[in-house]
Amino acid sequence: MLEEGFNAEYAVEMAQNQFAELFAAMDDEYMRARVADIKDISRRVIRILAGIPEDGILADEPVIVAADDLTPSETVKMDKNKILAFVTARGSSNSHTAILARSMNLPALVNTGLEAGESLNGKIGVVDGFHGEFLVEPEPELLDQMIHRKNQWVADLEALEQLKGKDNAASDGRRIDIFANIGKVEDAEAALEADAGGIGLFRSEFLYLGRDSFPTEEEQFSSYKAVLEKMGDKKVIIRTLDIGADKKVDYFCLEEEENPALGYRAIRICLDRPEIFITQLRAIFRASVYGRAAIMFPMIVSVNEIRRIKEIVGQVKKALSQEGYPIKEVELGIMIETPAAALISDRLAREVDFFSIGTNDLTQYTLAVDRQNQKLESTCDTHHPAILKLIQMTVENAHRAGIWAGICGELAADTDLTETFLSMGVDELSVSPSSVLKVRKAVRDL
Repeated sequence: MLEEGFNAEYAVEMAQNQFAELFAAMDDEYMRARVADIKDISRRVIRILAGIPEDGILADEPVIVAADDLTPSETVKMDKNKILAFVTARGSSNSHTAILARSMNLPALVNTGLEAGESLNGKIGVVDGFHGEFLVEPEPELLDQMIHRKNQWVADLEALEQLKGKDNAASDGRRIDIFANIGKVEDAEAALEADAGGIGLFRSEFLYLGRDSFPTEEEQFSSYKAVLEKMGDKKVIIRTLDIGADKKVDYFCLEEEENPALGYRAIRICLDRPEIFITQLRAIFRASVYGRAAIMFPMIVSVNEIRRIKEIVGQVKKALSQEGYPIKEVELGIMIETPAAALISDRLAREVDFFSIGTNDLTQYTLAVDRQNQKLESTCDTHHPAILKLIQMTVENAHRAGIWAGICGELAADTDLTETFLSMGVDELSVSPSSVLKVRKAVRDL
């Protein structure tokens, strides 16, 4: 572009627009929310190139941060000890603001349509994250009620902290493992801080996104090794890549699809393009000696898929041994996230070491409901008898075959179902780090 007469700032702007458009078109809500991150990084680079100093967000006392939206670089500058809550006019539950709020255990309201202006400065406000309300200058009686509720919430959080180191056992002796879901290497620290029993879902997509070429074996090895070393003797279940047409990655050269959720994705890509799969498997097995690794494969619908996977795994292990790399035996499991997999789980169970039930996709495929469509929220009943019946069937078939079965979807953190899952015999629940102690409490209260 310099040869064409454009400056570096313009080049950054053009690259930003290209990647922002790419992410905005993705079906996955989490990935769409990353548009704000892309724009934030680009804005910072442009300011540096243009020699414009960065503006910080400063506060001399604890405050509610109200804004149109917040970017990662803005929140990084904040003194986290002085933030009471976040309120933004735009954003989503997967926006950076919402993610930060969850990690800090702070109330947050996003996509409120709020007109955040100077008129709010200095006023008393209340953010009720439980009921989605933002109150400005509330009446004294209402303010007292809210303060009482806040104190109770803080006491509840402190009580949860006392559960660290405790067993996940009900009063009648029934117990269950509670693991954490993570999406990048840095999240392992949060899992340990939450006293998770291990990592029940390590999403490996982060290695493939936000770049213009495939991650090398060494890059992947380094990431898996870092998490395994961090977790020590705790199990880390790595899910092989779940890239697909809904997560558009240019260098995969995937064709446009009418219905990407049902299309060319996950294990279908891996088996069709084994060179991608083999690189990831080599990295995982090389890293296996640094901890307790397990591997699970997404979007399985047939026994033949598993047998082909095991053939490739065998080839990888043999090649690594011949090359002199030390490796360990790891458990091989599959995700049960399609009705087909649940219905033939008796046959699938004879081929693997464990099941992990992905309730997010299982729900949308069983109910024929797009879980990203807000108009269908009332139809997307995660407690639907059909969903629970498929989960129970899967767990029973796993146990008959002598393997364990867990749940790693959002439903795992639904404490209204904790007793149901225990009664079904579910062996493990894998949830976000912030939900680990909450679920432990639900188990121990039974």
